[in-house]
Amino acid sequence: MTPESFSPTDTDDPMATPPPGCPAHGIGPGELRRLYGPEAEDLGAVYEKLRAEHGPVAPALLHQDVPIWVVLGHAENMHTVRTPSQFSRDTRLWSSMQDGTVKPDHPLMPHLAWQPICCHAEGEEHLRLRGAVTGAMSTIDHRGIRRYINRATQDLVNQFCEEGRADLVSRFAERLPMIVLCEILGMTHEYNDKLVQAARDLPKGTETAIASNAYIMDVLMRLTASRRAEPKDDFTSHLINHPARLSDEEVGQHLRVILIIAYETTANLLANVLRVVLTDPRFRAQLSGGQMTVPEAVEQSLWDEPPFSTLLGYFAKQEVELGGQRIRKGDGLLVGLAPGNVDPRVRPDTKANMQGNRSHLAFSGGPHECPGQDIGRAIADVGVDALLTRLPDVELACEEHELTWRSSISNRHLVELPVKFAPTPQQDVMARPAHPVTAQRLGSWQSSTPKPQMVVPEPAAPSAEPTPTPTLEPVSRPGLFGRLLRWWRGD
Repeated sequence: MTPESFSPTDTDDPMATPPPGCPAHGIGPGELRRLYGPEAEDLGAVYEKLRAEHGPVAPALLHQDVPIWVVLGHAENMHTVRTPSQFSRDTRLWSSMQDGTVKPDHPLMPHLAWQPICCHAEGEEHLRLRGAVTGAMSTIDHRGIRRYINRATQDLVNQFCEEGRADLVSRFAERLPMIVLCEILGMTHEYNDKLVQAARDLPKGTETAIASNAYIMDVLMRLTASRRAEPKDDFTSHLINHPARLSDEEVGQHLRVILIIAYETTANLLANVLRVVLTDPRFRAQLSGGQMTVPEAVEQSLWDEPPFSTLLGYFAKQEVELGGQRIRKGDGLLVGLAPGNVDPRVRPDTKANMQGNRSHLAFSGGPHECPGQDIGRAIADVGVDALLTRLPDVELACEEHELTWRSSISNRHLVELPVKFAPTPQQDVMARPAHPVTAQRLGSWQSSTPKPQMVVPEPAAPSAEPTPTPTLEPVSRPGLFGRLLRWWRGD
């Protein structure tokens, strides 16, 4: 297919669609496949059709029949994200944005609209904004956060451990990341169901995505104003006080990107790891038998089911050939993280164990590689380990084929993960044993290297009414001497 035919204006009625049931359903103007609508419920299958038809780079249509190139090959994806001389993340360069093809009410506008953030910047401006983000991240006490993740996990498990049944998506995977991120950003008082729902809704391109974005921005701009007036020892305050001197708008927009991307990524990662543990006997045997640690299980999941399927978008700064296609200046590209991970040239056997191989695309790459991936890994590592230690007999409460998924242009995530287990009493979230507990004493699930911050608290009498919203001890950030002393004592 030539770039000239890659246009939504090739038909008299560009919005016309075939009737349901027609063999051409899901095909839009220019005979291009749509990445939305009923026929795109299984986007993984759509990507494989595109790969078979066009190779590692294929033309397709976004919502409202906006043309886009989908990058499907692993090497082509890496070239796109690592070659800033040819491809930019500045949406203002997109010809479809310039000529009005992308309407103001486009459901993906929260992703597409240019914002004063490092994700859309280049050159010196990118270095200034990215430097502020990485500088603020360098102040995070990673040991303290891992302890906080463990306590938050214990608190969440306390809320359903006596019931013997739970949905690990709605009651765990969707909640733990938001609790931890609210602590990191300094907004624990803002944690509630509405924030969780808005963060889950925003990336989907739904009719309510714009409203969800407005709610989240209101929360974050209030946080920014509060910390500007009264700084504290949290990520937001360090971002505001960085020598880059970000404006309030820049601070708020960066907080939004961090909150949404980190939340969605980690919520999906948690659900995916737990699903594989519960449905794949080989995976479970390796994990419980010690051949695989929880961090290694997380990396395998990042290969098999990356939390974000695609990254929107990159834009050609000049005419270039990519994957056998002629990309015109101003064309938009959808970076295919999930299809790139299953590129037959890289993974001829998609069931092969990728243990020890971190060359997956889950966190993108190049100048815009995810700067917070270590926090996401920590939430998944500690959260999964602590949950499986508390519920060693947990098993799926339905048949695997009964699990349902919800797909969007950005990702595919589990709707529910129902499990059952022997009811157990609640435990004191803050209690700590006198000495570190070994992996053997924790049981077969504790397969990663023993860490003092991941110990199981001593049991406490169950409370009559578990608190729905966690109220956990803030993470302390001791001085150098204090940290050395804690390390020496094994705390």
